[in-house]
Amino acid sequence: MATIYDVARRAEVSPATVSRVVNGHANVDPVLVGRVRRAMQELGYRPNAVARNLRRSRTTLWAVIIPDIGDPFYTSVVRGVEDAARLAGFSLVLCNTDDDEDKEGGYVDAALAEQMAGVIVAPAGPRAPHVRRLLDSRVPVVVVDRQPPDLRVDTVLVDNELGAQVATAHLIEAGYQRIACITGPPTVSTASRRADGYRAALHEHGRPVDDALIRHTGFQEQAGHDAMRDLLALGERPDAVFAAGNRLALGALRCLQDRAVAVPEEIGLVGFDDLPWAALIRPALTTVAQPTYELGRSAARLLAERIAEPSRPPSTVTLATHLEARASSARFGRVNGG
Repeated sequence: MATIYDVARRAEVSPATVSRVVNGHANVDPVLVGRVRRAMQELGYRPNAVARNLRRSRTTLWAVIIPDIGDPFYTSVVRGVEDAARLAGFSLVLCNTDDDEDKEGGYVDAALAEQMAGVIVAPAGPRAPHVRRLLDSRVPVVVVDRQPPDLRVDTVLVDNELGAQVATAHLIEAGYQRIACITGPPTVSTASRRADGYRAALHEHGRPVDDALIRHTGFQEQAGHDAMRDLLALGERPDAVFAAGNRLALGALRCLQDRAVAVPEEIGLVGFDDLPWAALIRPALTTVAQPTYELGRSAARLLAERIAEPSRPPSTVTLATHLEARASSARFGRVNGG
């Protein structure tokens, strides 16, 4: 069945222009009106459900609710959202929660009060009660990066478990024996799945899983520093670390440098999420690269489709990661992987 976005592509106009034609707005160029109507006829497009949905949405604003605007990961995601939203005729309101459910709830209140057309959110809490409120209020919503349990909602993720498994296997194949994992809170799906991938790689290579080598913490740089400090204090310290976040890896590296621990000779290090500075620091940091921009763009496309077709079943998009092998994991002077 054709959608408003199919019509927009065929007519070479924005979806917002199609919606104005569908709803009979007078301020549309007659030439564009003719193109849109021809496209609708050629595609067999039926606008009734879309028109009803657009009447419910009184604005062309989307709320994008993220845990930390200062995290380059989310900056890139938001850029992807913005570029796709503008093409669809929508503008963004950016909201920063600091992973605080109360702040998130306040922004959801505002989105409901202002009758925003849709919401893209990386939930602050594991149960995502405010996502449920949006769904109950029939507000189009897409969850990004984190997957709340027991909710049927459009979601865009990366393959966190496989990415972590590849990262850990890379360290094993580089010759490291005692590999630790620093990850985020176990209640956050992103963190728990990366820990699962770490364990899977150890099992696959016949290595035991030592819980003393696993640290669940926050995602901030200082959290990575403190977790690395604790691991160095172990009677038998690790000789490699998989840090399941960009700032966790940076904090761990800072701790190792503060204590004059040579990387990768004494301890190898792999992070998760490739950022411009990863290749510039010394040693250059091996990372699991995420398609952050595409993550945001995919979320925007899903939200636009949800607005156009509110009754369609929810879908989950899972994007692939890849390993960028650099000096921080090259124990014997050889960079493996890719």
